[in-house]
Amino acid sequence: MDPALILGLIILSLIAGLIGSLFGLGGGIIVVPVLTVLYKMETMDAIAISLAAIAAVSAASASVLVRNKVANVRIGLRLEVAAAVGAMIGAIIALYVMESWVLALCFAAVMIYSAAYMFLRPERLHDPSGDRDEDFVHCDPRTGNEIHYSVRNTGTGMMGFAVAGVASALTGVGGGAIKVPIMNVHMGIPMKVATATSSYVIGITAFSGAAVYLLSGVLDVLTAAVVILGAFIGSHIGLRILPKLDTSSMRRYFSTVLIVLAVVMILNAGGML
Repeated sequence: MDPALILGLIILSLIAGLIGSLFGLGGGIIVVPVLTVLYKMETMDAIAISLAAIAAVSAASASVLVRNKVANVRIGLRLEVAAAVGAMIGAIIALYVMESWVLALCFAAVMIYSAAYMFLRPERLHDPSGDRDEDFVHCDPRTGNEIHYSVRNTGTGMMGFAVAGVASALTGVGGGAIKVPIMNVHMGIPMKVATATSSYVIGITAFSGAAVYLLSGVLDVLTAAVVILGAFIGSHIGLRILPKLDTSSMRRYFSTVLIVLAVVMILNAGGML
């Protein structure tokens, strides 16, 4: 592989890992557009590489997330069972049913939906009078304040995670673009906890989809290794920044990033990029 190509991939995947860890997306929202638009790679090949990178980076970052006590591991792993099954189903659909331009449009649709959901729906936290499944306490490292929140709608949350798993394998984003809004808005989990929890569990979703692509011979292992290296560095930088971020700003930035990337993928699917 050309050294200039390797350097470029490392830098871009570093940025992807940074942004992905801040918003619980795993970096796929950057990796897929970069590989398809800048490097003219087939969408399915880019998705397979993105999923492999997400799986590797999430596994490496798990210890940091647990040590910082930001991620809700119990809820995340419970929801992730449904997401992993969905990811395997999605990968099979992508391999045998869909064309590249359809996958690109699926990517854009997931981005637009998630951005609108996060922008239009307010964040909900502790509601003593409402229906809830479990109560938790999160200590915000930025302010030192204890934040009480109630987790609700666990059953429908699992259904949403199953859909996120399918979308993950179809788009290469790890499903975080759907998981974060589900946890934050639908289940009442604070934004910072939702993004950290997503970062913790998306590796399981991504691995489930990447395994199907690997067994089918779609995954370019060498390119994936380069992308993993950059994303790994970027994700660890992001994990150091995450506890210090303001939650209200994160929601706005999250929505903006998703809309921009959706437009890029739509233009690419239409042959305009």
